[in-house]
Amino acid sequence: MSAEEPFDLTTLALLAAVAETGSLGRGAQRMSISQPAASLRIRTLERRLGLTLLERSPTGSRLTPAGASVVDSVGPVLDATDALARRAAALRAEQVSRLRVAASLTIADHLVPGWLVDFHAIEPSAAVALRVGNSEAVATLVRDGDADLGFVECPRVPAGLRARTIGTDELVLVVAPDHPWARRRRPVTAAELVAAPLVLREAGSGTREALEQALALHGQRPAAVLELGSTTAIKSAVAAGQGPAVLSRLAAVAEIGSGSLVVVATEDLRLRRRFRAVWQTGRTPGGSADALLAVAMRSEHPAPSTGGARAPSTS
Repeated sequence: MSAEEPFDLTTLALLAAVAETGSLGRGAQRMSISQPAASLRIRTLERRLGLTLLERSPTGSRLTPAGASVVDSVGPVLDATDALARRAAALRAEQVSRLRVAASLTIADHLVPGWLVDFHAIEPSAAVALRVGNSEAVATLVRDGDADLGFVECPRVPAGLRARTIGTDELVLVVAPDHPWARRRRPVTAAELVAAPLVLREAGSGTREALEQALALHGQRPAAVLELGSTTAIKSAVAAGQGPAVLSRLAAVAEIGSGSLVVVATEDLRLRRRFRAVWQTGRTPGGSADALLAVAMRSEHPAPSTGGARAPSTS
């Protein structure tokens, strides 16, 4: 047999069936092919191998010693092929039914739950595995192939990923009701903000990066009195008087509405950012990932306005 002629797995399976049934006809029946076609396949295999595999007689077909040796070698090949087919089927089923999603904290807490309600109305049998982290961690999960689709809130598209804007978000400066800034009439400047001991999210957070980018336009960098890894912890720290913080209005809407946090106006700071869906470069979201992306696009929802920010004063 030449190197260019691969083994025909169907013919190898036929040979094994003939060995088990003791008849070319019964072997052909098991393989759901006609006896003339089965005979032609076996003769073709004999020519390619340069071996006589069957002794044919009116009472049936019997393997030659060479044929028996070939069948012994065929068994593991057919078993491996069956295992591969089963594994491929399982992977296809997993791809269809299980969607791996990663989302940054604000999006995961305030937007993803609503998206999933709409998504499951479209894909009721799909299971979603959601991982939550800061925007940098989400980007890493998507780049490494550990998430099919990611949602981030950083002001730039993470390196090595494709992205689509799905919404906008407003960041606001918040303080406790008894903080001096809660009663001031003039907006807080960039210089005043960096001079204050701020409560900040950790490095890698989209909120932290958006604030740093806004201050960098004024040649400033924020100074932290406290760094925390969750928005909930920051809101509690601010309400307890630890210091001011810049947060998503979407994430603080309940506290702003109740008065436990007060929004303070800022001067000349671009405290807005985009929510983005991200996926691997060179790939296009398909199947369940595309369905969830469509839901997120239809549900674009800028952060709600609750009032609370003091109007700038010229005094």
